[in-house]
Amino acid sequence: MKNFTLLVLLIILVASCKINVNKNTHQQTLFTNHVDPLIGTGGHGHTYPGATVPFGMLQVSPDNGISNWDWCSGYHYSDATVAGFSHLHLSGTGIGDLADILFMPINKKVDLTTKTTSRDQLPYKSSYNHVNEKTTPGYYQVFLEDPKINVELTASQRTAFHKYTFTKGDKQSVVIDLGFAINWDKALKTSLKVEDKYTISGYRYSIGWAKNQKVFFVAQFSKPIAESVLIANKSVITGNSAEGENTAAQLFFDPANTDKLLVKVALSSVSVANAKDNLEGDNSNFEKAKSKATKIWNTALSTITVETPTDSLKTIFYTAMYHAQIAPVTYSDKNGQFRREDDQIVTANDYTAYSTLSLWDTFRAENPLLTLLAPDKVSDMVNSMVAYYDTKKILPVWTLYANETNTMTGYHSIPVIVDAYLKGIKGFDAEKAYEALKATMMQDERGLNFYKKYGYIPYNLLDESVTITLEYAYDDWCVAQMAKALGKTEDYQFFLNRSKAYQYLFDSKTGFMRGKSEDGKSWNEPFDPKHSNHREHTDYTEGNAWQHSWFVPQNVEDFISLHGSDAIFTKRLEQLFTESSEITGNNVSADISGLIGQYAHGNEPSHHIAYMFNKANEPWRTQYWVRHILDTQYNTTPNGLSGNEDCGQMSAWYVFSSLGFYPMNPASGEYEIGSPIFEKSTIHLQGGKTFVIEAEKVSDKNFYIQSATLNGVPFNKTLITHQQILQGGILHFVMGAEPNKNWGIKK
Repeated sequence: MKNFTLLVLLIILVASCKINVNKNTHQQTLFTNHVDPLIGTGGHGHTYPGATVPFGMLQVSPDNGISNWDWCSGYHYSDATVAGFSHLHLSGTGIGDLADILFMPINKKVDLTTKTTSRDQLPYKSSYNHVNEKTTPGYYQVFLEDPKINVELTASQRTAFHKYTFTKGDKQSVVIDLGFAINWDKALKTSLKVEDKYTISGYRYSIGWAKNQKVFFVAQFSKPIAESVLIANKSVITGNSAEGENTAAQLFFDPANTDKLLVKVALSSVSVANAKDNLEGDNSNFEKAKSKATKIWNTALSTITVETPTDSLKTIFYTAMYHAQIAPVTYSDKNGQFRREDDQIVTANDYTAYSTLSLWDTFRAENPLLTLLAPDKVSDMVNSMVAYYDTKKILPVWTLYANETNTMTGYHSIPVIVDAYLKGIKGFDAEKAYEALKATMMQDERGLNFYKKYGYIPYNLLDESVTITLEYAYDDWCVAQMAKALGKTEDYQFFLNRSKAYQYLFDSKTGFMRGKSEDGKSWNEPFDPKHSNHREHTDYTEGNAWQHSWFVPQNVEDFISLHGSDAIFTKRLEQLFTESSEITGNNVSADISGLIGQYAHGNEPSHHIAYMFNKANEPWRTQYWVRHILDTQYNTTPNGLSGNEDCGQMSAWYVFSSLGFYPMNPASGEYEIGSPIFEKSTIHLQGGKTFVIEAEKVSDKNFYIQSATLNGVPFNKTLITHQQILQGGILHFVMGAEPNKNWGIKK
């Protein structure tokens, strides 16, 4: 009997250990546990904390109700007041729009006819405390202190789910305010209709950064509407519908039976009917949606597995992975329809149309990252750009909800399309795409007329001439690469020659790219490389000569030769990081942030620069500065981003760089080697293959590469190709505290 008892105890012990092992293994696969969506909601990150799924149509999130640069997403961590929860948001942009279709639960009747000029006058606003706020991928919760209501939010691809828990015995009510607007946004025409005792619908037309935005919605409640008060232009309306520049409604529900109220909301750019079609059916509910959102995010985050004993690094990495898969956003409806830039309704056949294309930012690393993380989505994004070309006969610059904002410089849909094509991504018409590339770079808008006439853009004819010239030169190089791949030899030579436009603007005496007059000889004087003037009477976009003189990713070798030698180039490049961080001028761009010397990591034009040492035979300097940027420009607090997130670009830089490589030339299909931060990283590729990066002995001191092997063979290069990664294998680094100045050197 004693032996039997011991046997039973042994079995229980083994089973217990097995359960714990299985539990721990399962825990390791919950990548969402490592994500903190509050990172970037402070400082100048401009992210939002609310609920969405990867590339989802809706982003249901709290709005503080303030119009200010740091509230571009509607929310800032420094705030403690919430105006409501709207359904469309921008992640990390420098211009504010959206925050459409605001819902706010409340426990009392309020007067919605009073005119308000600030959020302080909103009768339904509430205070909240971050202690009673929780957010994870696909889920957001906050306790409203004034009405004492707990709010929970989750989402699917095209439906938002609200769950309100009222204090027992309190009045149960929801305010819908279609006149609510922040930042650049202003309602023009809105409508609300109580369709039946469970359903309300309507639309909101607005002007803002998107000049012609049309949003249709439907909301379905879990309880019957006991009473409704409709407002149009600050007057109470009789009947079941209201229309006007500003409409609002207060709905009341019977508090009996349950203190919970559930709401499902779907949107459409086309019609209320399409919004109804987008709405999840009766077989869905809040808990199911929340669970599914978690699973979807877990799958999206699991594409790359990193191993490190430092939990904070995992948090930064997986939050970056999360932010890198929020935008672009789904724009076409369940039936494929979407509203085009010319206000026509068209259908996306065999692809999903996407909006919120922040291309000046994302072409650098976010879009190349998606070719690894979500290649199946990339062709749809390309098709969305080509569909835009069908309408406008030009490729998009920065599209938002079927509106061309023409924000920022260049035509950087071009490198995104070329990168996708050269990496072998299928699902779009290559000839049609090339037609769009060529037509875009041969038209005359946005300074291309001057570029074609002079070979560069003279500073006296157009502001931001240096930045625009350098970016057009890069776009030309990209067109040339696709022309070559398609056998269009004449086009290849034409665009390749034009891509050398940077040579016109290089001043060998100062080492800077400078504004040149139309006479082809005289520089823009006086010249101060630290001077910034935001977006007007300047040669540089959101920066100065120090930050914008390095954008020649397409031909770094020739760029170095313009400086005179590797030694001169690296001396100047090193000075970028060690120069004083003073920025001169009376109208300095707020986008110049995250300064290390004059290097500004908080804005995208700096993102490729640290990798340029590789091309000048001093890769250890790339390793040093990349690790310094990783260590100083990202952290786990709400201020964890050193500048605007910009729809995933700031995070994509971290994802790539922490793995140990980066697409310095985003459309080349090559990655420059930097300094891996994790002991081991595994990229799970389509088809079941894996590409593993190992960093033996890596630590906060050991960030210099001593040696490397690729699949067991000595690897002494500072670049690796996309195709090498797709083949799978193991890239093994040995790291050390002192630079090995022989590794990666071209003999």
